[in-house]
Amino acid sequence: MLADGVGQRGPKSLTSSSGQQVSNGFTTSTPQSPREGPGTAASSGGTASGNGSSMPLGGLRTLVVQQTSLDRPRETWSKKMDFLLSVIGYAVDLGNVWRFPYICYQNGGGAFLLPYLLMAVFGGVPLFYMELALGQFHRSGCISIWKHICPIFKGIGFAICIIALYIAFYYNTIMAWALYYLLSSFRPTLPWTTCTNEWNTANCNRYMSTDHNVSWSNSSTSPAEEFYTRQVLQVHLSPGLHQLGSVSWQLALCLLFIFTVVYFSIWKGVKTSGKVVWVTATFPYLVLVVLLIRGATLPGAWRGVVFYLKPDWDKLLSTTVWIDAAAQIFFSLGPGFGVLLAFASYNPFHNNCYKDALVTSSVNCLTSFLSGFVIFTVLGYMAEMRQQNVDDVAKDAGPSLLFIIYAEAIANMPAATFFAIIFFLMIIMLGLDSTFAGLEGVITAMLDEFPHILVKRREWFVFGLVCVCYLGALSTLTYGGAFVVKLFEEYATGPAVITVVLLEVIAVSWFYGTNRFCNDIQVMLGFYPGCFWRVCWVAICPCFLLFIIISFLAFPPEVKLFHYQYPQWTTVLGYCIGVSSFVCVPAYMIYHLGHSDTGILCQHMEVVFVFSIHEIQWCQLQHNHIKVSSVTLLC
Repeated sequence: MLADGVGQRGPKSLTSSSGQQVSNGFTTSTPQSPREGPGTAASSGGTASGNGSSMPLGGLRTLVVQQTSLDRPRETWSKKMDFLLSVIGYAVDLGNVWRFPYICYQNGGGAFLLPYLLMAVFGGVPLFYMELALGQFHRSGCISIWKHICPIFKGIGFAICIIALYIAFYYNTIMAWALYYLLSSFRPTLPWTTCTNEWNTANCNRYMSTDHNVSWSNSSTSPAEEFYTRQVLQVHLSPGLHQLGSVSWQLALCLLFIFTVVYFSIWKGVKTSGKVVWVTATFPYLVLVVLLIRGATLPGAWRGVVFYLKPDWDKLLSTTVWIDAAAQIFFSLGPGFGVLLAFASYNPFHNNCYKDALVTSSVNCLTSFLSGFVIFTVLGYMAEMRQQNVDDVAKDAGPSLLFIIYAEAIANMPAATFFAIIFFLMIIMLGLDSTFAGLEGVITAMLDEFPHILVKRREWFVFGLVCVCYLGALSTLTYGGAFVVKLFEEYATGPAVITVVLLEVIAVSWFYGTNRFCNDIQVMLGFYPGCFWRVCWVAICPCFLLFIIISFLAFPPEVKLFHYQYPQWTTVLGYCIGVSSFVCVPAYMIYHLGHSDTGILCQHMEVVFVFSIHEIQWCQLQHNHIKVSSVTLLC
């Protein structure tokens, strides 16, 4: 297998009657990955171009390298839809339901869609496409892939794995809350509709649409709010992060059930998880459509829709709007978490990942837009019921929007029990998809990095990983666990993963080389990426990511949850947690330079010879760590 000739840069293609290409533009009779299986390189007709001159075939002597891989054949998806649903399920998560609608109306309503789409086209989608192409071509996880690209950046892979663990520590706790709600829904009267429970206070105000004699004041609390804060979270028993309190045994059991489902869904690999996502990725869409139809028929729904989409063009002059748009599209599509690399590595080598990137990213953005209608039709109904403005009702963001406002609205609907069950089941399935994907990214990375140790022990490794995630999540199950979830969400993952992706796109575009990367894509897909993609990868995407990082440092978030204002020392703690993952990158660079024989930043080249009567051409072959079983000189 030959790679780019030194005499020519950019796209090139040499074809033969067999019609299949390998990475130098020569042909092969079987469509196989350059990472697997035996292969040969030869020219079968016409002329071969080197540095601009043509050479007759009769005078060409080619050194043919027979490759034999000692690795086991790589697992692949059973069906193409398994892959697409897995990627969609990963990208469409809880943030699409609660974060996008809140950010949209907060930043100018319909006017926010302009910066959101611009950030998606020039930042999010190119990064999404880049990761799918990298994973599919190199067929490796986020750690071992760097030996093919630029070994000194291998610390990026370890940082991604640590970030994925941090996410698993708090993200699954939100599903445990939803499971608690789901189990509480199997009763004729939903427990968050009355003020006569043992957890209610004197401020509880049962404000149903039929209670015309009840007035709502600023000091009033709804039964749904007290159920969430005092019964599910029990946050009133913890004064703050300095004293978290005991572990809630109810939430501990709920989280244990969640991780049990996760384990038996991913323990056998993509063959099993690819089947589970047929339910977990499609069911939320069915529920969203049902809730949208029901919400549109509620009185006052139009008020919420107008509030959601009414454009405020003046807000586009605010830097905050563009920061929120960039951050939202980045975390929504999810590049940089190792998941896209892992999922794409199980694809057939010639799969059209370009089309996959466009389809899945479009579905993700449209789902966010659809979720806004589902949420705001209900918020308009709540505003009508309370005789308040929509912005007064929609003051809650994050999980509170789902577990307080939407839960209360469901309780006011006919067939409230049915709608509560399907809604919280949807929340659980949205979270499960993302958890499957996040842990699969870690599993694939570790199995590819240590195949001789872990490949035959996958089930035990997955079991150990799930146990570590469960133990790490115990702090989020305490009475003050909601404060820990908020801390992890704001500091532990966001800045670190953005910085990691910035280094990743720099390593690929500037060190590995955009021309080389585009040639790899041409090998797989049969066409060379256009100028738009190359410019995005080289310049626009790094600027896009740098813009988010600088904005975060210049305008650090003011972290507050309920009535608890996070003290200054928690900010320091949050940054320390974030740096603990990113420190893997410089640490491995130092290790690599200290233990490398040559000290070269990127060792991924070796030389093969193509002999001619008139000249010798030097061609580059990407270093593959393969066993050379035979070498033949053809005349």
